[in-house]
Amino acid sequence: MTTHVFIVDSTTFKIHLEYLFAGTGAKDNRIDFNNSETTILHHTKENILVGMIADASRIRRGDQIIFYLQQDFSKKIFDGKFFGIFVAKNDWSFLDNNNHDQYLGNELGKSLTFRTIIEPCKVYSEGVTEWEALDEIKNIQSPNQMIWSLIYRKLKAKRGNTMITIYEAERLCQLIRDKNYRQEINIDNHKLSFDQESQKIILTADNLNNYAGRKEEINILPRLISKYEVDKSFETHLQAYIVKNIGKGVNALLDSSILGSNLNFEWLGNEVSCGVGMQRIDVMISINESGQRVLIPIELKSVEADIINVKQIQRYIDWIEQYYIPNRQSDIRPVLISKKIENKETEKYRGIIATFDEFNTRNSRRCENLKYIEYHLENNELVFEVIEY
Repeated sequence: MTTHVFIVDSTTFKIHLEYLFAGTGAKDNRIDFNNSETTILHHTKENILVGMIADASRIRRGDQIIFYLQQDFSKKIFDGKFFGIFVAKNDWSFLDNNNHDQYLGNELGKSLTFRTIIEPCKVYSEGVTEWEALDEIKNIQSPNQMIWSLIYRKLKAKRGNTMITIYEAERLCQLIRDKNYRQEINIDNHKLSFDQESQKIILTADNLNNYAGRKEEINILPRLISKYEVDKSFETHLQAYIVKNIGKGVNALLDSSILGSNLNFEWLGNEVSCGVGMQRIDVMISINESGQRVLIPIELKSVEADIINVKQIQRYIDWIEQYYIPNRQSDIRPVLISKKIENKETEKYRGIIATFDEFNTRNSRRCENLKYIEYHLENNELVFEVIEY
């Protein structure tokens, strides 16, 4: 179960609670490439939006949803606060495009294009301040116990939907619980809302609202194929495709090459920050394999593999070993997924394999051997294949 933190303001938070959904926005942009091969958007803008689609696509039914209410001095919100706990009602998010028909657009005061229906789980009235969650260290024994996913998000000031690790979620949920003296709101079919003055989640006497907006399914594959065929970069599209479909039986070769015969995983993340710089793991999955936890960091490439890929993966291993493993003991299974190399008899290919072998030797006690997966296009589908080297 992954926990997702949605960034809200006092206006959007109230609407989220009253209509029980979470969402992120595409600002003034309309998505014209959903289930389509073409777009009029500049490639930079398209990639930003596809990145948001990847974030939205990682959500699975039963995942936890926590809201972060941003600081706003004009509304007398002097501290950002975390509120919870809700769960996703369905797999994935849906699209409600940015136009005059967008549901609750006027009430929200902004466009929230990618949306997820939620339901109350263990909801508490008061929120935990950002200081209490991210800065206070009185119960922290080591720096690696801090909620680095949210600290990195704060430093980079991006992403309206950020996942946090299992141990980070456990800490944040416990902080929320303790803040409220372990007293949940007794909802009992009452309508939730947000009180601006007290800055608390409250119950109202109003009837429950029925969410009645558009729910267009998101499909990025046609656009990915179009970019693949003209040899344009599509790494972000590939990430969105994998995050949405992994473990769902949509692409059997994708599932088997990464997960093996175990299609269930306990956690899924994308663009996982692993440093105060720009280092991010494209996709990371935690599975339970015969009682043993296995963490799978995945590096994605829209081009053929290169010797420099190993340097990136090495940094991921170093970070995981220092920040993740002390909190959640797991084996590490690094994966590289890249475009198929047709000719494997070249000096370049032999050099790539040599770097894989060097990586495996250097990290033999720290992680499993690097798994190398190639993909190619066949009958308008992505075909994934584990390459033995």
